[in-house]
Amino acid sequence: MGKRLRKARSMCCCVSPRSSHLAPHSIFSWYEEDVWTEIAKFLDGRSLVMLAATCKWFSRIMMEDSVWKYACLRDLQVPDPGKVAFKWTKLYATAFDGSHTYMFRQQEKHIDWMRIGAFLFDSCAALLTENLVAPLRIPKQETADKMLQRYGCCMLNNIKTGIWIADLQLVRCPVCDLDSCDGTMQTLDARHIELMLSEGYQDGSWDYDVLGSHDIKKQTDGAAGAIFDTKHLKDQSTSDILDLKSWVGKRNDWQPKAMITLHAVAVNTNLQENEGLQIKYQAMKAGKDGEVVSIRISQQLL
Repeated sequence: MGKRLRKARSMCCCVSPRSSHLAPHSIFSWYEEDVWTEIAKFLDGRSLVMLAATCKWFSRIMMEDSVWKYACLRDLQVPDPGKVAFKWTKLYATAFDGSHTYMFRQQEKHIDWMRIGAFLFDSCAALLTENLVAPLRIPKQETADKMLQRYGCCMLNNIKTGIWIADLQLVRCPVCDLDSCDGTMQTLDARHIELMLSEGYQDGSWDYDVLGSHDIKKQTDGAAGAIFDTKHLKDQSTSDILDLKSWVGKRNDWQPKAMITLHAVAVNTNLQENEGLQIKYQAMKAGKDGEVVSIRISQQLL
């Protein structure tokens, strides 16, 4: 007589974490807002958008402005600047969607660019310089042209405080329209994080004014430019920028190099044999008497 078969157990579905085998007071929910807000801290912008697109519940949680504020400050590596005029979702987009100022002005002249990073203006005063030599000194109050001729630097006041984004731009020679011209210009381009969302910028009513320019009519080893918050000129991080050996390329390295700290940014490109440089300083204000919202330091071979 053959062995009796055991009675097979019936199939059953997976049990939810909310099932009765848990203690009555220990109810788990996959839709716990605090949990997903914490998870969001580890996601980049693309992942946040993808998760928000899955359903209305995730859309509501992932599109909370506090989530995008955290992501923006984390990815820009800057502390909280305090009050801002726009939603952090929009600020994040303009910071990371590949936008830069030459997309709206002189686009036909633009060649290439690279993102340097972000820094903070705590004060309303900036030192702009092409001389990365210690110690940095605030020049006497003269016209920008005189300061540039005498010291190779100038002061700029009424800066809009908060987060600034710095890029290095490479553009074609802006003084001619010849297709055969292969001259290029290097520009340290810094802008307030809110610039591209501002109506005056979008409608073209804000534009760059020349603060001053001058020529160096002799062989120049490198094209350098820097922007410092004057409140932090004595910080250790400023000393790090002036330690050129730590970040500037070797003499035969022609690739642009950049250094950014919490309150300053600098660039340098070693140059081959040349006859000098023309250096131009520009600033954009938020209206005629408004705050400075963008700064450019440009260098072009003579």
